[in-house]
Amino acid sequence: MSKLFRAVIMGPPGSGKGTISERIAQSFGLQHLSSGDFLRENIAANTEAGVLAKTYIEKRLLVPDHVMTRLLLPRLEEMTRHSWILDGFPRTLAQAEALSRACELDVVISLNIPLETLKERLRHRWIHPASGRVYNLCFNPPRMQGVDDISGEPLIQHEDDRPEALVARLRHYKDVAKPVIDLYKAKNILHTFSDTDTDRIWPHISSLLNTKIRTDQSSAQRASTN
Repeated sequence: MSKLFRAVIMGPPGSGKGTISERIAQSFGLQHLSSGDFLRENIAANTEAGVLAKTYIEKRLLVPDHVMTRLLLPRLEEMTRHSWILDGFPRTLAQAEALSRACELDVVISLNIPLETLKERLRHRWIHPASGRVYNLCFNPPRMQGVDDISGEPLIQHEDDRPEALVARLRHYKDVAKPVIDLYKAKNILHTFSDTDTDRIWPHISSLLNTKIRTDQSSAQRASTN
């Protein structure tokens, strides 16, 4: 029996967390868990935590740690038989500590992308608000400009993705992410990847996970035969 494998991916806005997570999910059979998807699902279902989260989002405020953990941790507790890659959580030290109490992580992937690359990516990023589907006019454009491929509804560009707002967002990300990164570095599970291109980063991440997942599965198989 194979050992379950749990991983987290971190990175600033526009770093490619969703793209990398999807590749990991497809290549290694992990489930891609997105904090953004969980938020949208809870808001659509009018759960208590979803209603609370919506009040912050409508005011353009960050959803507080205690609300995010109420949204995410119950879902993770349901995933006892699944290996997964978690995208968008934890963002803060309080969230990371809550996650550590709930489960043990095998790997944390941190994406380190140059500022100019992030600016260029986000300048061309358009989003379908209801689903969270992301398009990029340079490398992942919608079939019809300005329109979501699946629903046919209009795409939007977040004001926060515009260059003048991006520097402040990145400064905030670095300040908040540093203690999280330090925590995972101390646990010896942090792996940082730096480049300007997702396609150049991917082979290194794939190689790391091939080693980690195969090693874990071999250990589990040996244990089951003893």
